[in-house]
Amino acid sequence: MVSRPVTRDDRPAPRPDARRRGRRARRWVIALVVLVLLLVGADFGAAAYAEHMISQKARTQLQLTDDPSVTIHGFPFLTQALGGDYSHISVSAAGVPVADKLQDVAVNAELEDVTAPLSDITNGNTKAITIGKLTGAVTIKAADLARLSPLDKIKDLRIEPSTSEYVQNGDSGQSEPTPTTTTTEGQADQDESSTGVRISGHLQFAGKDLEIFCFAMIEADAKGGTIDFVPKRLQFGNDQETTVVPQAVQNALMPNFKASINTKDLPLSVTPTGVRVQSGSVTIKGEATNVSFADLSK
Repeated sequence: MVSRPVTRDDRPAPRPDARRRGRRARRWVIALVVLVLLLVGADFGAAAYAEHMISQKARTQLQLTDDPSVTIHGFPFLTQALGGDYSHISVSAAGVPVADKLQDVAVNAELEDVTAPLSDITNGNTKAITIGKLTGAVTIKAADLARLSPLDKIKDLRIEPSTSEYVQNGDSGQSEPTPTTTTTEGQADQDESSTGVRISGHLQFAGKDLEIFCFAMIEADAKGGTIDFVPKRLQFGNDQETTVVPQAVQNALMPNFKASINTKDLPLSVTPTGVRVQSGSVTIKGEATNVSFADLSK
């Protein structure tokens, strides 16, 4: 008798109870996936709602025309919201007005160890929202610096970075070097307690309109809570036959470049720890601990 190979049709069919168990397992897997997706969606939705609420409170607090950008870091969000403790919140805004002088200030803040009960966020009770550690950066453009006394005496004020060495010693016959703002590729700009800056513009002297370059140091005074512009030397601009400014002219014009910014008058009210100069702007960095959300604009 010759045997033949077993075909698919010859194999025994699975029993009905096995098929039912397989379908039941698939249903459980699908249900579990749907549940996870719903929970993740609810978490992101709740985070978006909380970010919107904080953004609105920050808009009112900083007197903005638009809502600032707010990001609540960490997952899941709901566990943070239910406990009222957030490990890290980022806030950024542009066009922040400050008093009557500054009109276009940019603010970036990293809030850590934030205590913000959900009920206080929804009710707008910003005094109950506390920040364990605040790291902030405030960027002031040249157009706003030109509104501060005595810099407001300088026409067409411009700001450019310079090196501390060049500020102190000049070029000694060589052109001004370009300051380095990064140490390695991809690394963030380094903030220092003092850095060089070139302030240029036009001033009136003896009936003449002079283009003046002032090489100064910007120093962060943590104890005094100020950012100080300390002029070191002056040069004539390119419209003069020589760049050398006579000492008598330097003595007369130098005070126009000496200015101070009280960081308590700026948003975030931080203790200044560093300063960085970029083309057309100055960024002040600082820190504060155990502050109230309601005090950010003071």
